[in-house]
Amino acid sequence: MKNLSDIIPATVSYFFILLFIYASVSKLTDFENFQVQIAQSPILSAYAEVISYAVISIELLTVILLSLPRRRVTGLFFSLALMMCFTAYIYIILHYSDFVPCSCGGILEKMDWNEHLIFNIACVILASIAIILTYYNRQYGRIRIYFKLLAVTAISTSAVVLLFLQSENTLKKANNFTRRFLPHPLIEDKVLELDNEHYYFAGHTKEALFLGNKSTPLLLSSVGNGFTTLKFMRIHPDQTDFNYTNLQLKVRGSHYFLYDGSVPIIYKGTISNPLASTISYNDVYFSQLAIVDSSHFAVRIQSSATGEYELGMLRPYEQPQFKLSPDLLEKQIDGIFDADGQLITDGNGKYIQYVYAYRNQFMIMNERLELKNRFNTIDTISKAQVQPIRLSDGNTKLQSRPLKVNAALAVNGPFLFNRSYLMGKHEPRERWRNASIIDIYRTDRQQYVGSFYMEHIDRKAVSQMMVTDRYLYAIAGSKLIRYQYRTSAVKYFTTGYAENLNKE
Repeated sequence: MKNLSDIIPATVSYFFILLFIYASVSKLTDFENFQVQIAQSPILSAYAEVISYAVISIELLTVILLSLPRRRVTGLFFSLALMMCFTAYIYIILHYSDFVPCSCGGILEKMDWNEHLIFNIACVILASIAIILTYYNRQYGRIRIYFKLLAVTAISTSAVVLLFLQSENTLKKANNFTRRFLPHPLIEDKVLELDNEHYYFAGHTKEALFLGNKSTPLLLSSVGNGFTTLKFMRIHPDQTDFNYTNLQLKVRGSHYFLYDGSVPIIYKGTISNPLASTISYNDVYFSQLAIVDSSHFAVRIQSSATGEYELGMLRPYEQPQFKLSPDLLEKQIDGIFDADGQLITDGNGKYIQYVYAYRNQFMIMNERLELKNRFNTIDTISKAQVQPIRLSDGNTKLQSRPLKVNAALAVNGPFLFNRSYLMGKHEPRERWRNASIIDIYRTDRQQYVGSFYMEHIDRKAVSQMMVTDRYLYAIAGSKLIRYQYRTSAVKYFTTGYAENLNKE
C-alpha cells in the first residue's frame, strides 16, 4: 500500500504536467483565436481578455508547482481547482446556456461537450485521489484534507456560477418594450423520444411530419399523425463523389431535396422513393436555401467580390440559372455578421422571408425575390451589436459575443413565429430560465400579434419549431413535442386569414 500510495500521486502529477503543457501551448500558439473563442462564450465574454491570460498563466504555474516535489501537493490543489472550474463551466453550458459555443483549444478541441464533461470529471477524481494519498503518506492532517478538498471544490464551482449569473444579468436585462402574452394558447399533445439531439424539421404533409438529422444526413425520418414511432428512409443520390460539409434535407409537397451549398449540389426525389437525382450542380455556392417550388430556390450566398452576404434566385432549368439581388440585405457594419439571419418560405412558397439574427427587422419577398416589405420586431435593437475582427490568418470572427435578437423561426401562412432572445419590461427572470418566449408577427402588414411561453423540456430549450394548421411542433434536446391549439387561439396560428395577404 505504501508503494502504491507513492506511485499514484506521482503518476497523476506527471499526467497533469503533460495535460497543462499541451493545453497552454495549444492556446499560446493560436492565442488570437483562443481569445475570440473566450469572448464568444455565454459565460466569459465580459471578461475575455483577463480570463484568456489568467487561464494560461495558472496552467503554466500549475506545471511548475507539480514539477517541484515540495510543492506537488499545492500543484495538485491547483489542478483540482482548474478542473473543477472547467467541469462547472461545461455543465452550465450544456444545461443552462442559450447556446453552446465552440471549444477553447487544447486537447478538449478534439472532443464534443459531453466528452469534455466526462474527461473533466475523471480528472477531478484523479486529482482528489492523489491529494488524499499524499496526505495519507504524511500520517497527519487526514481530516483537514477533506475540508480542503470541499473548500477548493466549493470556491471553484462558485466562481464559475457567479460569472454565469453576472452574464445572465447583463444579457437578460429588461429592454424598453412590453409584450402582450396570449392566455395559454397551446396544449401539449404528445411527446416522442428521439435517439439523439441532432434532428431538425425538414417539412410536412397532411399525412406526416419529416425530420432530417445532422449526424446521419442521408436519412429521411418521418412520423405519421399517430405520433408513435419514427420511420426511416435512406436516400441514395445518383452521384456521391464529393466532399460534403453540410448536407441538409427539406421536404415540399411530394418531393424531398437533399443539398449542400459547399459542393454545390441539389438532389431531388419523391418522399416514397430513396433514389435522388441531381437537379443542380456547380451552379452557385450557397450557405442557405429556401424552396419556392420544385424547381425554384431562394439562396443566400457570400459574394466572392465583397465577402458579404447576398440573396439570389436559383432556377436550375432556366437561363440564367442564377440571378442575384444584391440590394436586399442591408449592410450596417461588415455585411456578414450584421446581415446574418435565416432564409425561409411559407407553406406554399409564394412568400419568402429573411429574418435578421442581430437586429429587429425581417423582410418579406415574393416568389421572384422581389421585396414587398421590411417589418420590425418589437424590440429596440435596430443596429446589430456585433464586433467583427480580422485575424492574422485572414479569417473574420466576432471579437465578443453578439447580442442575439431572433432565432428558431417558423412561418405558417401570414404568421411568423420567432423565438426572441430579449427580455421585455415586467417579465420575470425566473420564467426566462425555464421557458423560451415566442413572438408572433403578421407577414402581410406591420403587426405584432402577441407572445407565449414554451416551457423547457428536461431543462432543454426549444431549438426548432414548425407550425401547421393543426399543430405546433417543437424539438427540445432529444424530444419531439406536438402541441394543439386552444380554440380561443386558433386564429393566431392557422392560415384562416390567408386571404388577407397582399396580392400581386
